[in-house]
This record gives sequence, C-alpha cells and structure tokens, in this order.
Amino acid sequence: MNKPQSLALQRQLIQQLASGELRSGEWLAEQAGISRAAIARHIDQLQQIGLDIYSIKGKGYRLAQPITLLDINQMKAHQPSFGAEILLQHLTDSTNTQLLKKLQDGQNIQRGAVIVAEAQTAGRGRRGNTWVSPFGSNLYFSMYWPLEQGIQAAMGLSLVVAVAVAELLERRYQLPLQLKWPNDIYLAGQKLGGILVELAGQSHAQCDVVIGLGLNVQMPSTAASAISQPFTDLAQHVSAPIDRNWLVAALQQQLCDLMQHFEQTGFSAYVPRFNQRDMWHGQIVTISSATTQHSGICRGVDQQGALLLEENGVIRSYYGGELSLRGKVNG
Repeated sequence: MNKPQSLALQRQLIQQLASGELRSGEWLAEQAGISRAAIARHIDQLQQIGLDIYSIKGKGYRLAQPITLLDINQMKAHQPSFGAEILLQHLTDSTNTQLLKKLQDGQNIQRGAVIVAEAQTAGRGRRGNTWVSPFGSNLYFSMYWPLEQGIQAAMGLSLVVAVAVAELLERRYQLPLQLKWPNDIYLAGQKLGGILVELAGQSHAQCDVVIGLGLNVQMPSTAASAISQPFTDLAQHVSAPIDRNWLVAALQQQLCDLMQHFEQTGFSAYVPRFNQRDMWHGQIVTISSATTQHSGICRGVDQQGALLLEENGVIRSYYGGELSLRGKVNG
C-alpha cells in the first residue's frame, strides 16, 4: 500500500474510532477491505503518532477519549467571505517548515494563508526544542505574512502574537491568560502554548514572516511523559467542548487584523497589553544566554519588545535570552 493510500486508510480508521466507541478489529477490517493483521499494524502506527488507542484483547479498539477531527469545510464555514487559504495536513514534519519550504520553492503564497496539521513528527519550539505534537489533540498552526518594511519592523512580533492569542482565548473562554517573555502563553501557572516566529528576507526590504503557534487543547495522557515542564490544556479549564475548527479560522482572522495594525503602529501600541499579562512582572528573574547571566526585578517590556530588568536600581533592556524565575519581591 502506498503512502497516500495508507494515510487515507488511517484517516478512515480515526473517523471510525473518533466517537470513543469500541470497534472490533473484524468490523474495521471489513470496512477497509484489508486483513485484521493489517488493521493492527495501522493501529500501532497511529499510536506512535500520539493517538491514545486502547487495544482490548478479543474485543477490539477504542480511543481513550472522543476526538473531533479538523475539517477544511468546517474551518472555511467559520471564515469571513474574504478569508485567506487554509491548508490541512493529516501528518507533517512541522507546519512552520512546510510554509518555509513553499517560500524557498518560490511558490506564491497568499497573505494570511495558514497551514494546520493533525500531528507533527518534528514540531519545533525556540532554540531547537522539540514541540510534542500528538495526533488530533491540539493546534499546530502556521501563518504567512509579508512585512513590507523588512526584518527591522518585526521587533516584538512574537509578543504581539502572544497578546493576540491571549485576547482571543480570553474573549471566547473567559480565561485569565498570562504571558512569559518572549513567546509563551500560560494559564494557572502552567504552559498552554508557544509561539515561533521565523523570518526570511533582508533588513530593509520586504521579508517573509512565518508565525507558528502550538496550543494545547486536549493533551492525551500518553504524551505527558515526553513534556519536560509543567503544562496545561484548554480542556482542563473549559467545560464545553472546544471546537478546533472554529479556533483555526478565528486565529487566522485575529492574526490578520493584528498584522495590519502592527505594520502601522509597531510594537509600542502593544506594550501595556503585554505588561498587564506579564506573569513575572515585579518578580526576581534571571535572563541567561550562552555566555552571560543577569538577575534582577522584571519590569515588563519596552517600546521595542525588549525585556526590562532592574539591576541594583538601574533598569536595562535585554533583547534575547532564556528567562527563569528566581523569587518574589514587593513592588
């Protein structure tokens, strides 16, 4: 069986298991027109990409919890009539990588176009970290935007994207979101999502921007052991079912609106919106790079999106590094 046929069959299997009901191997084999042994091999492959499927001896298979698959028609139904293209991939290496490859290949990409995937085999965070990306559970989302003013105009962009995502989730789910400089979204002190902005182009000519977002929606328990820090997902804080198809279309619209505004104003208009959600404002933090380390009181961000650190009564700006918490102070 070739790869496209295999992916189509696996998607059919997932749809048959999506309700969470028990399905016998014999019934699944009959529906697919293949052997029960072949069904077992496909189930094993689906488990390897993060689907939490129980194999019950002599009875069949069922998902640990029901899932709703991403559906291109449903996503389009939530878009405004002028919405840019949304591409859906069953399984990919990384949605950011896929968009960057299209740019490298010289493809003409529509401003605001989005790629989403059900799972990623090589999801990426900042500094080369792996982004755990199990199937059908979360949001793996990348959007393209050309910045006419060049790379210099992208200062603070990851913070702006974080603000936009937080504001959308606050409106939709009434959640108290917090942000961690420079690219993380937190809820109840645990990581909910991360942003990876990648740029291709020149400092004073148009540059291509790829905005990547990983957002935990309903993380399966089988994936938890692969995550090295405290995390949460929307399902733990929202009682109603979470519609990922709505989320994709809404995020695309939110980010398109934001990028048009950001191009006109730069980061300065977003400083108070970030600082009011800054999870470590007023606390003692350490910012580390490969060669240096500085500790002080976090005082938010400046007009360019740099971290403001108060060290011995003097406030300094830092544009890069890894931030960690050291303690609490008053003020």
